[in-house]
Amino acid sequence: MEKEITRQKIPFWRNIKVLNIFWQVLFVILVVAVIYFFIQNAINGLNRIGLKFGFSFLSSSANFPIGEKILEYSPTNSYQWALFVGFTNTLKVTIIGIFISTILGIVMGIARLSNNWLARSVSGVYVEIFRNTPVLVQIFIWYFAVFLTLPRIQDVTPIMGMYFSNRGLVFPWFSTTASIITWLIVVSIALFVGRYVWKKMMNKQLETGINKYPTLWFLGCIGIFALLTFILTKEGPVMISRPEIEGVRFIGGLRFTPEFAAILFGLVFYTASYITEIVRGGILSVQKGQIEAAKALGLSDFKILRFITFPQAIRTIIPPVTSQYLNLAKNSSLAVAVGYPDLFSVGNTVLNQSGKAIEVILIMLIVYLSISLITSLIMNIYNNATRLVER
Repeated sequence: MEKEITRQKIPFWRNIKVLNIFWQVLFVILVVAVIYFFIQNAINGLNRIGLKFGFSFLSSSANFPIGEKILEYSPTNSYQWALFVGFTNTLKVTIIGIFISTILGIVMGIARLSNNWLARSVSGVYVEIFRNTPVLVQIFIWYFAVFLTLPRIQDVTPIMGMYFSNRGLVFPWFSTTASIITWLIVVSIALFVGRYVWKKMMNKQLETGINKYPTLWFLGCIGIFALLTFILTKEGPVMISRPEIEGVRFIGGLRFTPEFAAILFGLVFYTASYITEIVRGGILSVQKGQIEAAKALGLSDFKILRFITFPQAIRTIIPPVTSQYLNLAKNSSLAVAVGYPDLFSVGNTVLNQSGKAIEVILIMLIVYLSISLITSLIMNIYNNATRLVER
């Protein structure tokens, strides 16, 4: 007689799968409860002192000036517009800082591996100094020891059309002409036509095996459109604006105030010192056998770097460099230390005037979080575009 073996059902309090789900749900409930407690406690505290949580104060008049700005602003504008002007100043530091620090980091990273003793030594000293000192100290040094000690505007002497004074750094720059819209339309059409001609010439070159110089045709189309536009408008899309001194201020050109220059240089040199080591590590990660094979084929060091080493190293470089970009964006809030009116500085002023501490801090938190997430998204897209495609 066969005995039937029956499986006993495991009680749910001893089931590992059930327990795992239970502890995760319990953890989420505890986190939500703690957040709710703090939020409710903050709202009750605001109610006790007669302040209600809300963002209606953003429509009130700011009543304070902003010394440096990209957009038009006056003290009669709202808190909302003042915060947005501070946000654009933060973007200005972040975007320019990322661009310059990337170039400087790549150059110094390549110099760290150079056969030239001077280039290798200068890069090494740069990294050791700027990477091992606090960024806030560097910003103070740039501001108080470098830019504020420059000559007064009355005593400054132009150097190749550039002025370096304690009122800021001023360079010749481009200003748009009245026909800029016409030029933009024509250039867009020229690019479309040029690409069509380039593609036709490239197809003929592939069919016949004879060089049809598609790039020259492309440049020729753009040149013809540009020449016709210049004949019609009698001016280019931009003109050079040269700075001049008028009394105790500069007019024309591009001006970097001491505050903006200090925060920009401080963040750039600090961030680039980390990017330098990331670039150096990325280049060293490429197999030496490939470099030796390229040298055996007679390729120069520049061509090896351009076509073999760096395209492979970029896949290793991008993820850690993204972290440095995020650090630069967040460290831009240190601009308040030298009086540059970024989002954090303007937000502090709004907070002190309105008394809306939680609301203003929440706005700044969301803005900085958005900048970081957008930067990460862009770099992740670029990272996916450069990675190896596996079968």
